[in-house]
Amino acid sequence: MGVIAEKIVYFRNRLPEEVRLAAVSKFKPAEAIMEAYEAGQRLFAENRTLEFEDKARKLPADIEWHFIGHLQTNKVKNVVPYAALIQSIDSEHLLKAVNDYAARIGKVQDILLEVFVASETTKQGLSEEEAVDLAKRIGEYPNVRLRGVMAMATFTDDMDQVRREFSKAAAIAAKVAAAAGIEKPEISMGMTSDYKVAIECGSTIVRIGTAIFGAR
Repeated sequence: MGVIAEKIVYFRNRLPEEVRLAAVSKFKPAEAIMEAYEAGQRLFAENRTLEFEDKARKLPADIEWHFIGHLQTNKVKNVVPYAALIQSIDSEHLLKAVNDYAARIGKVQDILLEVFVASETTKQGLSEEEAVDLAKRIGEYPNVRLRGVMAMATFTDDMDQVRREFSKAAAIAAKVAAAAGIEKPEISMGMTSDYKVAIECGSTIVRIGTAIFGAR
């Protein structure tokens, strides 16, 4: 068993049953993804539109692809045909573009609203008020299905700060779910450095790249 396969097994044996592993395969070749695939991994996440499209076209059809990067409206066409879930809806403008393209191809696209909880201004996302407002009006966009929220914490060694930010994201997820009538919202938060704290705070999807595939 290769190193990547061993890592997949490691996480499968340690993550709680209700938490799914999104293997973040950005910048990694198809061979690395296939090693994880052959170890049983089916959920992969990418953050660059053209790389996402290329891999989704070439790799096995039963892979569940999540898009987790910043998505420009002019690149929606590269993502919507292949994405099981777009995690990074960070504006109503983007939401409308995804909805409209999904309608064109006869698809209802599952999405998460990306919410801003970090102290770093470089990170993107909706405020709590914006996210709840969009959730209330999600029926205006019939070709998207709102599933929950995604968040990134501040990149810091201060796990108390990370915990506060993830707890805030989970609280926003609850409000979004109530506004949109979602019974069990998805909460995508937690990466290699902070996934354990994210799980403690209610994450249902963790996005792990480096700990599986090695440094990029």
